[in-house]
Amino acid sequence: MNCINMKVGAAISAGSIVLASAIATTASAQDFTFVNDHGDITQFCGTDPVRVALIDGYGGNSWRKTAFAELQDEASKCENITDVVYADAGGDAQAYNAQINGFVAQGYEVIITFTDFGDAAIPAYRAATQAGVTMVPYFSDLGGTIGVDYVANPYEDAYAAGQIFGEWVGNTLEGEGTTVFLGGLPGSASSMTFLDGYKDGLSAFPGVQLLDDNFIVTNWNPADAQRAVAGLIAQYDQIDAIGSDYGVTSLAAVKAFEAAGMPVPAMAFIATNNEYSCKWMDAKDAGNAWPQLALSGTTADVRFALRAAMADRAGMENPEPRAMVAFPFANSEEGVDPLCDPSLPPDADLASSLTAEQLSELFAQ
Repeated sequence: MNCINMKVGAAISAGSIVLASAIATTASAQDFTFVNDHGDITQFCGTDPVRVALIDGYGGNSWRKTAFAELQDEASKCENITDVVYADAGGDAQAYNAQINGFVAQGYEVIITFTDFGDAAIPAYRAATQAGVTMVPYFSDLGGTIGVDYVANPYEDAYAAGQIFGEWVGNTLEGEGTTVFLGGLPGSASSMTFLDGYKDGLSAFPGVQLLDDNFIVTNWNPADAQRAVAGLIAQYDQIDAIGSDYGVTSLAAVKAFEAAGMPVPAMAFIATNNEYSCKWMDAKDAGNAWPQLALSGTTADVRFALRAAMADRAGMENPEPRAMVAFPFANSEEGVDPLCDPSLPPDADLASSLTAEQLSELFAQ
């Protein structure tokens, strides 16, 4: 088994250069940065005390837990950041807006939010910005105005990632087969963007049929995802490939096929986890691994949000592009294996910018 003990998000594997170039070609004319290519926050720190709040619309998974740890780690580089707190709205848009208003009332200088509710939350962002808060929603590209509705909006280029997935699936299936796409919460803005990109990537392969025009709701929950995929297996005679916007739901899909006694289809997904990677390595050792493509490292997106916030507070230009792209982590078709460390917990994301030691401490809590 391929085991590691290193700063896992430090570099793009040399074996993934072809895929990296494909992302650069697909991702539109705008500039972007890979999510493991970090700027220096210390130039933006200043000396005035700063309190930071992170709000998730839905925080009940290991990705969000790791992202908060990444935020804490990035904030630790600024001695004047005195407090970093977290709030989870539990999937409730009204609770999400109320938490923004609550941190504004408490005088928090920086509020960072995951864009779970898309443009529907812009009025709450605008009110916080008008109240003098350094407001930075991140992950999805919003339709608001920078400087009016929020000071910055770094975003994951989910559309480009979806395109890469679709193109990879089309090529891996040699232009013939069936596929579905697994998303998160009903109506999730990021899942819809991934799916739109997936459809675009598949458009060059008319022989590959998308079995459901909508993304399959999993709530980014492994139990829900496994039930959903079990339902798909019962509904469709053949599923040759699955795209997904979260590695935990991809792992659940693998388990659903295994439980049904069926071969695992080709898997293209973002945001990996240690259990999935080790399962794939075990399958490879046994000679029955399935085709897979994993883009990862997105737990570090929140670091870009904090650097953008601190740069704005310092009145300095942040040189980092708004658009971010997950870096190539594993690609079976190019012989790039995922990283696996059995000494780390199953939920650990080895593409994270945290060290193996930090991941161990995080998941021991």
